[in-house]
Amino acid sequence: MGCPLQRLFSTFPDSWPGRGLLLLRLGAGIPLVYFGIAGLSGAVWEPVTVARDLVAAAGGILLLAGLWTPIAGAVIAIDETWIAFSSHQGALWIHILLAVLSAGVAMLGPGAWSIDARLYGRKVFVNGDRGGRGSRTPSKVVSTPVTIQGPNRTSI
Repeated sequence: MGCPLQRLFSTFPDSWPGRGLLLLRLGAGIPLVYFGIAGLSGAVWEPVTVARDLVAAAGGILLLAGLWTPIAGAVIAIDETWIAFSSHQGALWIHILLAVLSAGVAMLGPGAWSIDARLYGRKVFVNGDRGGRGSRTPSKVVSTPVTIQGPNRTSI
C-alpha cells in the first residue's frame, strides 16, 4: 500500500537528476529563508506581513531540508504569488521566480538527497535467508517431474 506522501512522487531520482533537484531546492530555499528573516526583522509588525514572512522562512527551511516538499512547495508558491501581486515593492520578479521554482519542486519531488527520500522513499528489502530454518545459504531449486493424469498422459 505505501505511505500517502510517497504517492505524491513518481521517483526519488539519484545521480544527476537528483543533484539537479537538490540545486533547485537550494536555489529556492536560500532566498526564501533570507527574505523571510529579513521581513520578520523589519519594522512593520502587521499580522498579515508577519504571516507571509513566517511562511516564506519556514517553507524555505522545509525546502532546504527536503521535508514535506510537495506541501511546502505548493504553500510557498501560493505565498510568493500573493506577495508578488499584493505588495507594491519593486521586487515583483524575484517573488514570481520563487513561486515558479517552488511549484516546480513541488511537482518534481525532492530527489534522493532529502529527508522525504529517507522517510518515504522506495525501500529495497533483501531476503538472503531463503533456505530452511537457520540456513545461511539459499536453498537449491529442485525440479521434479510432474505427471499429469488424463487422456494424453503427458510427463513434464
